[in-house]
Amino acid sequence: MNVNLAVVGLGRIGVIHALHTRQAADETPGCRFVAVVEQDTEKARRVVEKYSPAPAIFPSVDELVASGIANAAVVCTPTAGHQEHAGKLISGGFRVLLEKPMTEQLAKDREFSRWLDESYPNSLMLAFQRRFDAPLQYAKRLLESGAIGRYFKIVSLLEDSGPAPRGYKSGGVLKDMSVHNVDEILWLSGRVPDAAASGGSIVYARNVVPDSEDEYDDGFLHLWFGDDLIANIGVTRNHVSGYRIETWIFGEEGQIHIGRFEQDKHNVAVEAYGRKQTIDRRVFAMPDYGEGVPEFVHRFGPAYKEEVRVFAECCRDGKPFPVNHRDGLRAMEVIEAAEQVRWTRALAQPINWGATVSA
Repeated sequence: MNVNLAVVGLGRIGVIHALHTRQAADETPGCRFVAVVEQDTEKARRVVEKYSPAPAIFPSVDELVASGIANAAVVCTPTAGHQEHAGKLISGGFRVLLEKPMTEQLAKDREFSRWLDESYPNSLMLAFQRRFDAPLQYAKRLLESGAIGRYFKIVSLLEDSGPAPRGYKSGGVLKDMSVHNVDEILWLSGRVPDAAASGGSIVYARNVVPDSEDEYDDGFLHLWFGDDLIANIGVTRNHVSGYRIETWIFGEEGQIHIGRFEQDKHNVAVEAYGRKQTIDRRVFAMPDYGEGVPEFVHRFGPAYKEEVRVFAECCRDGKPFPVNHRDGLRAMEVIEAAEQVRWTRALAQPINWGATVSA
């Protein structure tokens, strides 16, 4: 079938999805980018005027559905509107690529997932772009080839260079940021943890943005997978030297390292080291998106484009999506479990330094 794509919401990630939807549509036979939905129609005109032909502009999801112009949509409205907007589109016959997380609460995630499973099991793809990232896909192939033997620990870090923009709303740093890390670890390992814990602090961001959206600006999760695998996740908005994203996979015969913090954003290395030798090293060049885009776009731009391309192909060919609402629900259940077990300063034991040594 022909796929007529729309982008719903033109916030900071929506503008990027519009760019990649245009590119993916141009490169995918049977696909067109035909519409955007944005309440601020003047903003929408500024975004779409550079595209030829320019997609139609609608101020609401209801009007897009009623128009009959599109049959697939990328939804990137604020999290609080995800269930409503995606639900209306799916009920109207659309297949939907939805930005993470599905909703702002686990109970709503479960409710939404039940509705999808009962009535529309193949209508929603969740935008976990890391699964479409070439460096991470290469690392996964190395891991599955046995390059580092049995692996026993995964460490995944995601660090923004500063607080979220004033007025930004999310479910909090752990839900908003670490959902990517959790899904990455579940995808890399093919496993689900059986225990989890979390913690965090505010030592910087609230001094910069007093109405910071979370109780944490630094957060961490620790996951246990039986007795043979653990994972550590760290997320922060305090890495003032620039955007940092790194993953390490430790095995009995070596380690795989994806990414390395450098202020050159356009080269991502995947390195595999054995006990005494380099097993493999490959550098992936990332395109330059220029100034004015969110910092994460330089790292994941090609992955965003690839996930839209895969979404469009699945819609065209009537195939199930490679990542869906069940994956999103699973990741949020892991985070919720971790948040139920919090390591806090109140639970910590004071350090007994012993007797003071006098001069």
